[in-house]
Amino acid sequence: MNNDKNLKAVAYGEVLWDVFGNEKKIGGAPLNVALRMKTLGCEVAMISCVGIDEDGGAILTQVKQLGLETDAIMQSESFPTGLVNVTLNETGSASYVINYPSAWDKIVLNDLAKNLVTNADVLIYGSLVCRDEVSRKSLEELLETKVYKVFDVNLRKPHYSYEILEQLMLSADFIKFNDEEIIEIATALGSSFTSIEENVNYISAKTNTKAICVTRGKDGALLFWKGKFYENDGYPVKVADTVGAGDSFLATLITYLLKDTEPQKAIDFACAVGALVAAAPGANPKISFTRIQDMINN
Repeated sequence: MNNDKNLKAVAYGEVLWDVFGNEKKIGGAPLNVALRMKTLGCEVAMISCVGIDEDGGAILTQVKQLGLETDAIMQSESFPTGLVNVTLNETGSASYVINYPSAWDKIVLNDLAKNLVTNADVLIYGSLVCRDEVSRKSLEELLETKVYKVFDVNLRKPHYSYEILEQLMLSADFIKFNDEEIIEIATALGSSFTSIEENVNYISAKTNTKAICVTRGKDGALLFWKGKFYENDGYPVKVADTVGAGDSFLATLITYLLKDTEPQKAIDFACAVGALVAAAPGANPKISFTRIQDMINN
């Protein structure tokens, strides 16, 4: 793929409201990734489910206004739109209480959703959506499609099992972890290594995944791409909250890599975007190309 082509992306999984005290913001990791990819010029569709309720209608309206294709966001009569109560600690790190069951736990594919993935360049999916068998089975069907698959690991206790995580990794062409997630999962799968690099190699060999990225919070990120390691040590910012920073990082990294950008440039740009998201409240702040470039240059 090259820079001249519009990337067609499909994100599968949770769309919901992040509730910060009295304020609500649209979120869900796959939706956050999709929205950032849209701002980077990709054609993006979202496959999910919301309730037939006020919250669901508001999500559909807002997502349409932001330019995403919403025809594959189903509506459930039986389950409510997802809500997540977000608590921030003194450093801006978030913890989550995720309502269950929510409409996004019950995604049933229609022909449109299947066709979107068949005709896409890349499918992005996470682990949280697999906490319910209905949405998990739908994802398993989509993973049979011959499309570039990006797995965004998103460990939220108690909503995961190592057996399912391993299956999701085996289906992936690209896996994104944070530094705690890769150590936890690699150890559970039998690794005795302690460094991130060693565990990247371990996971790559065990799952036959050729591309892996690990975010390290304020210390930037590590990328394993075509047999080589690339890294960025991070950009200092005053953190407002960490919600969505990793999602915007992933969206940027994948967009640039799949458009054949030089890997070091891709990870530098992605780390700058992630830092600027962490410096602003909520998961999807607007960020100008100039601000990103200024951060990299300085």
